[in-house]
Amino acid sequence: MKRSTDLYVDGKRHILVADDEMINRELLENILCDEYDVLLAEDGERAYELIRENRNTLSLILLDLIMPKLNGLDLLSRLKDEPELRSIPVIVLTSDQASEVESLNRGASDFIPKPYPQPDVIRARISRSIELAEDRQIISATERDELTGLYSSEYFYRYGEQFDKFHPDTDMDALCLDVNHFHIVNERFGMAKGDEILKKIAGCLVTFFSTSDCVICRKTADTFLVYCSHRDDYTSITDKISEVCCDMPTSVKLRIGVYASCDKKLDIRSRFDRAKIAADLIKNNYSVFVSVFDEKLMENELFAEQLVDEFPKALAEKQFKVFFQPKFNIVGDKPVLSSAEALVRWFHPTLGMISPGKFIPLFEEDGLIAQLDEYIWRCAADNIADWKKRLGLSVPVSVNLSRAEMYDPALVGTFEKITSESGITTKDIYLEITESAYVRDSDQIVERVKELREHGFFIEMDDFGSGYSSLNMISELPIDALKLDMMFIRNAFNKSGDTRMISIVIDIADYLGVPVIAEGVETEEQYLTLKKLGCSIIQGYYFSKPVPAEEFEKFLLEKDS
Repeated sequence: MKRSTDLYVDGKRHILVADDEMINRELLENILCDEYDVLLAEDGERAYELIRENRNTLSLILLDLIMPKLNGLDLLSRLKDEPELRSIPVIVLTSDQASEVESLNRGASDFIPKPYPQPDVIRARISRSIELAEDRQIISATERDELTGLYSSEYFYRYGEQFDKFHPDTDMDALCLDVNHFHIVNERFGMAKGDEILKKIAGCLVTFFSTSDCVICRKTADTFLVYCSHRDDYTSITDKISEVCCDMPTSVKLRIGVYASCDKKLDIRSRFDRAKIAADLIKNNYSVFVSVFDEKLMENELFAEQLVDEFPKALAEKQFKVFFQPKFNIVGDKPVLSSAEALVRWFHPTLGMISPGKFIPLFEEDGLIAQLDEYIWRCAADNIADWKKRLGLSVPVSVNLSRAEMYDPALVGTFEKITSESGITTKDIYLEITESAYVRDSDQIVERVKELREHGFFIEMDDFGSGYSSLNMISELPIDALKLDMMFIRNAFNKSGDTRMISIVIDIADYLGVPVIAEGVETEEQYLTLKKLGCSIIQGYYFSKPVPAEEFEKFLLEKDS
């Protein structure tokens, strides 16, 4: 008879018949050969050899218990002890009913009695056993994460629900664990090293938690979920992870979000959503590694989702209003209006006025900021054009650019279109770019800034003092003004009253031949000190808070009077 190591031979599965009686082997072969490719073994040792040789293709073993060299029960035990063999289903051939329990304990899946029943019964039991085994293998393949051996997320949630069903009174915690900046590990050291780290983390989690009251999974690339009985020592997990990964080429730090003492009335996925919210809260915090969820976090998360969801409608309905904060030149005897900054406010129909500190970071994270910024740019340009037409007056208005927008090759064209369509010039609109944008990917940003300046746009470096740029770098940057960070001003005028750093920055600006703009000036003391130090322009509540366009007109009229 034809033999093969392929899974199917002429469309047939492999079956091994192990029986020391030749007549039994031939009888079973004749019954099965139309549907299966049959291998034959006359003793236990030969059976074991054939099983090893065909371990990747065998669909079933028919095993007699009484055989020479190695009896059926001992062969069952050997198969059970070997992970690569234990998944092959075994049907025991026996006339001894007393051996059935022992056979089951050693891994048998079914029995065919001797003397043999009708051929159709034998074929039906074999077919059913193969079907159940293959279904079990499919389930096993989807149940476990191939890399770490932990549960896949779908089975993780299912087993978590089963645990609750049998332990309804157990106080449970939901944990979400993320590796900080794991993508950098893959980029620097390769996927193989990244996979090694993930396997070490998985092993550490299995060791740390008791499997009797815990379920663990790898949800995505570097995210792990743990459902366990309540405890208070989660900080020690991060120490353990660092310890087991100490031989890695980079330090490995986890952040852990904890939804403690879960409300079991919530579905299990929602519990882990809460843990994820807590973990994300410390995403960029390098001194805190464990964050515990509370209901305030959920309120903030739902509020953030609402703002993002309602952004398109708000933009279409012009709920965003552009305010203008004046900037005054203080070089002469009397402060003179020199320009303004365009700042956005959101007037929501039900929530009222929403602070930009709440929605700007959200829109930056969700990639919506470019749409909002262009809306602000156009509103500012339209207001400048309106003032020129109605009042015959205007001052330049500065608008903010995000770092992401600086990578847009169409940026210059966008501004040229805005100025052309509104009827203003490049001298009417200033562009504020944060210092941190210059510091990160500086070469590409600098090239874009040079392009903007070549087309006549005035460039202010915003938030200077927060980006840690070097003196050498500053001397080479294409800028037209330095704008001091608001916190830089506040810190300089705290109780110590040390303004020497401001004096140094002004000296640097003088060397570069650009003016210094001080933002966040609130008191007369700050105004007079900055004037004495040689600061050119001041912006802040000392002169005015940001005001709507119609209120800003009074500053234009006063300037002209």
